[in-house]
Amino acid sequence: MRIAAAVWGTAWLSLAPALAAAAPPNGAAPIDAHAVAVARFGHDAPWYEGNVPLFESSDPKLDEIYYYRWRVFRAHQRDLGPRGYITTEFLDDVGWQREPYASLNDASAFHIQEGRWLHDRRYAGDYIDFLHSQGGNDRHFSESIADATWARFLVDGDQAAATRHLAVMKHIYALWDDHYDFDKKLYWVEPLADATEYTISSIDASGGKDGFSGGQAFRPSINSYMYANARAISRLAALTGDKATAADYAARAADLKAQVQKSLWSQDFAHFIDRYKVNNEHVKYWDPIRGRELVGYLPWTFGLPDDTPAYAAAWKHAIDPNELAGPAGLRTVEPSYEYYMRQYRYIKETGERECQWNGPVWPFQTTQALTGLANLLNDYHQSVITRADYARMLAQYTALHFKDGKPDLEEDYDPATGKAIVGLARSHHYNHSGYVDLVISGLVGLRPRADDVLEVNPLAPSDPADPHFLRYFALQDAPYHGHRISIVFDADGRRYGRKGLVVSVDGKVVASAPTLARLTVPLARKPAAPIARPIDLAVNLVRSDYPKGSASAGEDPRTVHQALDGRVWFFPEMANGWSPGAGQAQPWFAVDFGKPVSVRAAELSFFADGKALAAPKAYRLEAWIGGKWVETAKVATPLDNGVDRTTWKPLTTSKLRAVFDLAPGQDMRLVEMKVF
Repeated sequence: MRIAAAVWGTAWLSLAPALAAAAPPNGAAPIDAHAVAVARFGHDAPWYEGNVPLFESSDPKLDEIYYYRWRVFRAHQRDLGPRGYITTEFLDDVGWQREPYASLNDASAFHIQEGRWLHDRRYAGDYIDFLHSQGGNDRHFSESIADATWARFLVDGDQAAATRHLAVMKHIYALWDDHYDFDKKLYWVEPLADATEYTISSIDASGGKDGFSGGQAFRPSINSYMYANARAISRLAALTGDKATAADYAARAADLKAQVQKSLWSQDFAHFIDRYKVNNEHVKYWDPIRGRELVGYLPWTFGLPDDTPAYAAAWKHAIDPNELAGPAGLRTVEPSYEYYMRQYRYIKETGERECQWNGPVWPFQTTQALTGLANLLNDYHQSVITRADYARMLAQYTALHFKDGKPDLEEDYDPATGKAIVGLARSHHYNHSGYVDLVISGLVGLRPRADDVLEVNPLAPSDPADPHFLRYFALQDAPYHGHRISIVFDADGRRYGRKGLVVSVDGKVVASAPTLARLTVPLARKPAAPIARPIDLAVNLVRSDYPKGSASAGEDPRTVHQALDGRVWFFPEMANGWSPGAGQAQPWFAVDFGKPVSVRAAELSFFADGKALAAPKAYRLEAWIGGKWVETAKVATPLDNGVDRTTWKPLTTSKLRAVFDLAPGQDMRLVEMKVF
């Protein structure tokens, strides 16, 4: 039996008129889930339908990038077989990843906070397990993974999953003592290990000559991360009744908060800044750096600063075009800095520019700043910055995602033009940031909480004259505390048949307001949905190990391995998978498990570009039984840019192969072959 499990060839149509159903009188979101999935994701629709929360608004670019970022998230899911799924930063391998998994821990918190909004909780859950129980959080970079684990609990309410790694969280927290100054009571980090090479501290520590490494400093980043991790461990421990651990880590968080405000707040800059750990001929230990950086907003990313006018004043720099507010996005360093936007680092062989943080716009830190701004607008009392600024910055960030009119997020951008600076072969569809969470918890305003309360506070502008005013928006079926939440706004009632803001739970209206407003309603949580974890038996992480791939033609070890490496994406910019070459009438691809295994299903994914590559006309699956190949299943009309799932009665075999029928002169690409 063959099941269509899902491309996106029709994804970028004009969708709004076609996908909105007739406006319902109760104001519930009228988004046609199936129509959206097919239009946005084509044959890959089944992965998304019923899995991602639906969203639409009067801004088509916002809608497009919302769904594009789910495509990026899906593309970066790597299936490690019995080790579960992880989320990668780069689509393909890079030299500094953790082998053989291709994992990096610097953006893990973003991945978890995006993945917590999926109905299928496996992706975030597996990744959290990998980070804590399989060494994934190797402290290669500074991190806030314990806090992200808490953030996931705020959405799904799964206490057992959130607390199972408490002992490892405490162990990792203690390991960071190697970056703790016991006299200053603050953490320090080399900017490179903070995932932010070429900052003020590292450049100035080199005397302005470089900045890739060095420049160790007490930074707002690592101290905010450690504050957030300590607070998360305290709260998770409290869930288990461990009062001693809860009190211990609450005290650690309180002490860090006090020290950050005492020592890293600059009265002169009205901003949180670095102080040097390094001491050399260029810079002195404990001296402050000589400029403002975007990293100074990270304390608000985790709700660290006190609610005072003095601290809130820092946000004026984010809206000043002479300071951190660039025409195309938030600068990482202000233009007044001596080495602002000076390019130091290039690819030696090609002369292409490499990553720096001395001014360029980075999606990574833009996400952190916008998260901090959302926290400020929700939880603080200030008048420096407004919801209109949040919407404007989100619109700038949205625009960065487009390259030549099509979505393709890369590494960093020129703050003056919005053009990519680092757009290397590795850079396409870069997963080093968040976006979906900024829309759901920020713009739409679904604010996750630990108690039995549903809080909604949209940050969308309320003034119709605002250039980023949304005449309507709808978030439909977001998972929260075991329920499905929908949030709908219609400024004039013409879109959804009811004017104002309407909040629904499981299809029933529970709160409303005539205009955008903060709404809270009691919401008793329901048990989190169970997680299904089928195991791919064909995944190969190390080429010399079993399972092993082989093919009738096109036996490049790299591409053969790609068809079994647990990675599935259909982006055309980066090839992934095995091709036999044109002119092969019935090529085959096989997997040798190295031992007898029981198998009952397979998933094959094919990439098509409408040119040289197409899905095969048909294929059959054969198992090695009794010293010969025995047919187990046939697929008459394979999908392109999607997943074909085929099932049969369980059988035991040591090898399985697919034999393909190709059209004359046509080539194919097998993106992945999974066996269950």
